[in-house]
Amino acid sequence: MASLNLSLFTSGNRDLEWRQYQIQQGLKEAYDEFSRNRLYPTLRELIDLHNAVADLLQKLHDMEERLPRSLKEVNLVEGKLVYDSLPHGGTDMDELATLITWAMPLLKHAIEEGMEIYNFVDEHVSIDQVGILPVYLEEGYWFVPDKKLSLLHLLRYEVSLFSSTTERYRALKTRVLESIEESHLHRSPESYKHGLMERYTDLPNPATFLSETDIDFPFQETMLPVAKRKLMARVFS
Repeated sequence: MASLNLSLFTSGNRDLEWRQYQIQQGLKEAYDEFSRNRLYPTLRELIDLHNAVADLLQKLHDMEERLPRSLKEVNLVEGKLVYDSLPHGGTDMDELATLITWAMPLLKHAIEEGMEIYNFVDEHVSIDQVGILPVYLEEGYWFVPDKKLSLLHLLRYEVSLFSSTTERYRALKTRVLESIEESHLHRSPESYKHGLMERYTDLPNPATFLSETDIDFPFQETMLPVAKRKLMARVFS
């Protein structure tokens, strides 16, 4: 969804109709992805863009509030002063505000469609523990099916922390240790866990989880990202 980005809103060298057309084309790409049940990175990019243009619109309103104004009347009933904004030649800012106001409901509708898919997948993915869980859950193994390719991925996961200028975030990193064809799955989850413990001795008592699902949506673009969020909620519940 590279064609739909903040520069379409902030670039002043194109007219309003051209930018509206480009935004519509970008949203069409997003809907095409959703029609294929491919959520990421499209859904995350839409949410980030919606938040960015909403913040930009708020800044425009704040800027307008600071512009010179003349007193129009005193409303004694409501106890407030009513002002007229003085002309300030803000054609570009007015056009930007018009574009954002037009685009935000379209972005919101696309996000809602993506969230419907997200919620459907979330309802059809389970997270269960394999064996007894240790106290430390922020690193371990995770078995995740890829129904589209008929595989079971044995993953190693690790929760990491990273910081922005104002907040700290948790991220779940995963890497595939082994992928097994479903037709070759003849052992229990506990058996696969013990096999990994023998191969990777740095985790003598690993937390281990198993995900199950009955839907065959794309693994990298949908199943894994949604399941990651569910695993994070399980680890920090």
